[in-house]
Amino acid sequence: MEQQMVRTTLSLPKDLLAATDQAVQAGKAKSRNDFVTRALRRELAAQKRLEIDAALAEMANDVEYQAEILQMEAEFAPAQWEALKLGETSE
Repeated sequence: MEQQMVRTTLSLPKDLLAATDQAVQAGKAKSRNDFVTRALRRELAAQKRLEIDAALAEMANDVEYQAEILQMEAEFAPAQWEALKLGETSE
């Protein structure tokens, strides 16, 4: 599925544009547009990963969440033990 494109104008430092052109000439991208689009996608994905990492870090310090996890582990322990025993006998 082809995405709808929107034309825009960017102002870039000369050295960044030159490096982009070199990458295109080396076959690392089809065009300037392709190079910039892929770079933007990577940057946005990296920012999203940072947001997720920050949320996970908060969970590590959340006392209520940690208590809930410990309770779940205790509730699942018998089932995990049974699964382990079944796995050992089926080998």
